[in-house]
Amino acid sequence: MPVTIDPTSLAFLLAENRNQPMHVAGLQLFEPPADAGPEFAREMYESALGIEEVAPLFRKRPLRSVGTLGQWMWTEDKQFDIEHHVRHSALPQPGRIRELLELVSRLHGTMLARERPLWEAHIIEGLADGRLAMYTKLHHALVDGISAMRLMQNVLTTDPDKRGMPLPFDARATGKARREREHAEQSLAAVPMDALRSALGLTADAAGLPAALIRTLTKGVRNEASAFSFYAPKSMFNTAITGSRRFAADDWPLERIRAIAKSTRTTMNDVVLAMCGGAVRGYLREVSRLPDASLVAMVPVGLKSRSDESHAGGGGNAVGSVMCKLGTDLADPADRLRTINESMRAGKDALEAMTPNQILAMSAIGMAPSLVIPFLRLNGLVRPPFNLIISNVPGPRSVQYLNGARLTGTYPVSVPMQGMALNITCNSYAEDMMFGLTGCRRTVPHLQRLLIFLDEELTALEKAAGI
Repeated sequence: MPVTIDPTSLAFLLAENRNQPMHVAGLQLFEPPADAGPEFAREMYESALGIEEVAPLFRKRPLRSVGTLGQWMWTEDKQFDIEHHVRHSALPQPGRIRELLELVSRLHGTMLARERPLWEAHIIEGLADGRLAMYTKLHHALVDGISAMRLMQNVLTTDPDKRGMPLPFDARATGKARREREHAEQSLAAVPMDALRSALGLTADAAGLPAALIRTLTKGVRNEASAFSFYAPKSMFNTAITGSRRFAADDWPLERIRAIAKSTRTTMNDVVLAMCGGAVRGYLREVSRLPDASLVAMVPVGLKSRSDESHAGGGGNAVGSVMCKLGTDLADPADRLRTINESMRAGKDALEAMTPNQILAMSAIGMAPSLVIPFLRLNGLVRPPFNLIISNVPGPRSVQYLNGARLTGTYPVSVPMQGMALNITCNSYAEDMMFGLTGCRRTVPHLQRLLIFLDEELTALEKAAGI
């Protein structure tokens, strides 16, 4: 029986167009087990096609018709075709990571068909090193934030000998999701979209917001870190985008990042932001488009907020967003890291005095201009509220397996939006920090150059820290 699509999911459906596909995705790399034959990828594909029951989430599709009185409804796809959703591909020679990222870029720029359930899973073989890849994408109307990536991680295991494991769309996986995944991990990655939801319709749940709003606005006017930004410069990232995508990914050892943080008395997230700030600075200098003022990133953060008995479930934990100055106007990596650390600390201090609902409401108000500017077609004409989103999400701390295949990499593929042509999302996995860079192919040319600048900036930060 059709079910009305909730306003949040409907907002993502209505916001979608050819230039702004609204799906999230993840790219996982697997090393087949030692006893795997040459047909391992095909066997995985055929096993996926042969599942007995698909989970309900993956069977519903949006419907709008005379029969629904013009309303958008979720309805079960009575002609569900698993072969449309699960696909098997092979990379062209020479089967480098470059060819894989080019394929993912093309797949990510294609809209999901609304006459079917809004998801796809691609099993990809042909990598020269023998690994196989899985690229999965789901519409934001189905899942929020990084939950799409978590759906894949939730079916993995630390046992390399386990077999017969279901994939995320298998109904058997529904009851096997790992309950120990911290809620904070999922919420942190979902902050940008949660804030957008709240910006679309704030409730009166944020008691005491006016005073907090005045304090935060004052910080913004003074060009201090807060949930607001009035000083983000115009940049090449803040303009109208096309639907074509470019995806780049790489990873670096957590130990290198941890050592810098320890030596400089900053946090690992500060170091990640400094890597991004330095990389963006290098990239913009190379194309002669570096603004004089520092770029500003919207950064989701985990907080210990002020407890409030009137807040339902007010346990004192919350997530919000800080507008962080990336120090792209500074040539010295040490100065850049110091600026980021101060900006993040000030922003967190500003939010930690609030209740969880106040924090989310404040983040929503800070995000609201990013909706209004493209809606009024003012991209490139007025200052953006911030220049890009940078998210850092904790992932599994131990090595994971799927039917004996070792997960060697997991990279988030995010959603560039109108007026926000670049998104950087990273997650930790085992002993590495894995970066996924998603951008508009036309607006951000040669996106892969940012990976080189990320590597150079990490080395420069080590040198500045005396490591």
